[in-house]
Amino acid sequence: MIVIFAFFIAHWYLSLFFQTFFLHRYASHKAFTMNKFTEKVFFVLTWIFQGSNYLSPYGYGVMHRMHHAFADTEDDPHSPKYDETIWNMMWKTKTIYSDIANKRIVVDKRFTEGVPQWEAFDKFARSWPSRIFWAAVYITIYAQFATAWWLWLLLPIHFLMSPVHGAIINWFAHKYGYRNFEVGDTSKNFLPVDFLMMGESYHNNHHKHGGRANFGGIRWHEIDPTYLVIKVLDKLNIIQIARRKEVSLENVKKAA
Repeated sequence: MIVIFAFFIAHWYLSLFFQTFFLHRYASHKAFTMNKFTEKVFFVLTWIFQGSNYLSPYGYGVMHRMHHAFADTEDDPHSPKYDETIWNMMWKTKTIYSDIANKRIVVDKRFTEGVPQWEAFDKFARSWPSRIFWAAVYITIYAQFATAWWLWLLLPIHFLMSPVHGAIINWFAHKYGYRNFEVGDTSKNFLPVDFLMMGESYHNNHHKHGGRANFGGIRWHEIDPTYLVIKVLDKLNIIQIARRKEVSLENVKKAA
């Protein structure tokens, strides 16, 4: 039982880290830079830790830029305002993402410029043999260490880990929480202390300052775990944080 819980928690947070660090803050927003070799290393690490639900940095990056450009309008790839249920929103998101990643649709250059691409690797990482391989790894771990039948109920989440992470923010963080900034959409900070989503739930902060590496830091309790890692990687010269004007609660009060 302990092994299964440890595996689930590790997969949750490691998959989430590479989604928010590499796909979101780097591929989508260029909140920091890295050289091409390091970029390819993070492509591979994202595949390892996202596993069967690996997301293309190109597909994710382009779609997320569209989300910011069209937030809570009919052109938003995922908005609770225009989808009746979370399941409808997830299916719409999946369809648009797949069309972008497979280049079945023509996308405005402003959404594609500078988004990292490694087409050969993406083709392999998103292939069914790759997904089946990781699914077999997860099933083997559960077959070996699941000591109660109900532990198997966690297994489907491993197969859908990345969509689950996206749905939590794209649905709930547009419906519930608090706002530091009045912006032209429904984004909210879903959690006052983000122990679950590694900084992603400070969604209102992010929609106000999209290119900022630190999603938290506006109020004293808004600690962004991913940003702490980013600062360490910056100090080690593995990445270079884009230096942008910092914001604070005092700025929020002045703007109110």
